[in-house]
Amino acid sequence: MARYPKDTTIGVLGGGQLGRMLALSARRMGYRVIQWIGHPDSGPAGIADEAIEEAFDDEQALAKFLDKVDVVTVEFENIPSSLLQAIAAQRPLYPPARAIEIAQHREREKGFLTEAGVPCVPYIIVSSAADLAQADADLPGEQRVLKTSEFGYDGKGQVAFAKGDDTEAIWQNFPGERGILEQKVDLAGEISVLIARNVSGQVAIYDPAENIHTRHILDLSIVPARVDGALINQAKDIAQTLCEHLDYVGLLAVEFFITKDGALLANEMAPRPHNSGHHTIDACYASQFEQQLRGICDLPLGDPSLKRPVVMWNLLGDVWPDGAEPDWAEVFSTPGASLHLYGKHEARVGRKMGHINVVGDDLEECLEKANGIADRLGWQR
Repeated sequence: MARYPKDTTIGVLGGGQLGRMLALSARRMGYRVIQWIGHPDSGPAGIADEAIEEAFDDEQALAKFLDKVDVVTVEFENIPSSLLQAIAAQRPLYPPARAIEIAQHREREKGFLTEAGVPCVPYIIVSSAADLAQADADLPGEQRVLKTSEFGYDGKGQVAFAKGDDTEAIWQNFPGERGILEQKVDLAGEISVLIARNVSGQVAIYDPAENIHTRHILDLSIVPARVDGALINQAKDIAQTLCEHLDYVGLLAVEFFITKDGALLANEMAPRPHNSGHHTIDACYASQFEQQLRGICDLPLGDPSLKRPVVMWNLLGDVWPDGAEPDWAEVFSTPGASLHLYGKHEARVGRKMGHINVVGDDLEECLEKANGIADRLGWQR
């Protein structure tokens, strides 16, 4: 029996597109949704039954939120730890605060991966120009990436450089007080795994997505991934190991690098639905958003199986000419294509505005259709 009945109110921390798609699934399943977005609404939270715009440190907003919700989840990880702890003390919070706190901070995340025995990119923690110089000398390889310990995503908060470059100047221009210096490895590809776990411990794992990035932002997700089956199984096993170590509840995404010599290295975790999982809405029996709801409400998990091959194209504001709405006839006239828009008020270069899923009989067909739509809409890879 479900821990929470269908008339339960789901509390969601965050007001972006992931919360919007979660709210769409929740409405279909009979749940109410209250989103605490922490700032004026930029559009996506309009699907929720109610949006709370006050800042995350507002005590009255916290009291109002807790009074209205039965169980709480997140749609992004950069939530203040003090707020996570305050909520967890009074309402069930899934994923648990510890999992969110690990995933929101690269130092904690790398330490957790290492302790769990999961292979990841060689790295050194730095907190000064002297640290950076020493790390540059000690780290193997010739190419490096310096990343902020907090608040980095889609290539933000990262600096790439070569061994022996002016580390003093690099540190002076670095947008953080602490960072992770990683060896930049030669990549053959990238994949991500979505795994769901409910309160009772049932687990469901999706087929990994093959991810292609353009200018550091996800461009295409391709499922099934064109990757060796042994690596697919290894990635699934690692995702399950991490879930168990975290006593996880909800939907977890794990991103992996595949090196040119065939090694699988964990890159990042996301304690929520993920951009590379949007294909599940149209191509799987249970979407990642429905699965998140099933997990936190302790319902039996849905079938994560892939119904048909699929390609997901991430729609950025770049394809809004001068901010004007594109002509979606190219999507609607393509068999197997579906359009998902996030309701954001303003299109900007690099901003995620929506996505298009293209399903078909095989990946070649899906890629041809997705690339054809992108070309006709003016997307420059």
